[in-house]
Amino acid sequence: MSRTAASIFVFILTILFAISPAFVQDFGGFDPNQFPVPQDNPPVQPAGYAFAIWGVIYLWLIGGMGYGLWKRREDAAWHPMRLALIPSLAVGAIWLAVAVASPVWASVLIWVMLITALMALFRSPLHDKWAAALPLGLYAGWLSAASCVSLGLLLAGYGYVDSTTAAIAAIFLALVLASGVQSQLGRVPSYGIAVIWALVAVVVQNAGTNATVAALAGGGAAAMLIPTFNAWRAGR
Repeated sequence: MSRTAASIFVFILTILFAISPAFVQDFGGFDPNQFPVPQDNPPVQPAGYAFAIWGVIYLWLIGGMGYGLWKRREDAAWHPMRLALIPSLAVGAIWLAVAVASPVWASVLIWVMLITALMALFRSPLHDKWAAALPLGLYAGWLSAASCVSLGLLLAGYGYVDSTTAAIAAIFLALVLASGVQSQLGRVPSYGIAVIWALVAVVVQNAGTNATVAALAGGGAAAMLIPTFNAWRAGR
């Protein structure tokens, strides 16, 4: 795919991704009864306010990819990132519709979104950070948390473990993944900020109801501050 075609395609997919919630109205997470073991207020899931981050992600991606189309259409440094981002955005544009129908397939697809988003993030250009690496970091960071949450929901929802054990496993996996990515990535603190945002929302979700999960999520958020701060210093 040519550089111009990739820049146009990525921008169009970003728009489709951002408007996809309009076609799946009132989606506030998986229906508890989509699982054999209904998941009412699962401890693995962040408090509802945390999902407002999608508004920032959508707008920042549109602004960044729009700038790339306008000013960096033929920039060779942008091209590898765009090629990796295309499948992530394409899957993202249909993800809500899939989630309404099947939590299992939604979980598979969100991991596809995450893996390709991380590939794009690591290939993002060193220049134009505000338009490329930083919005992608926020996107990939939230997906890192959400992908692990989806596994936790499946573990508890299909009765493999209880909801607390599932939450602990999901948070641990998210911490291993996120700390590794942020430490290797270095220069993009927005990735760690998104993960911390999700973990703090898990604390809020479990405050007063599940001390074990709240403490683990809180400790994880505190631990993520170190590589995130290091990334901020490196990117200054």
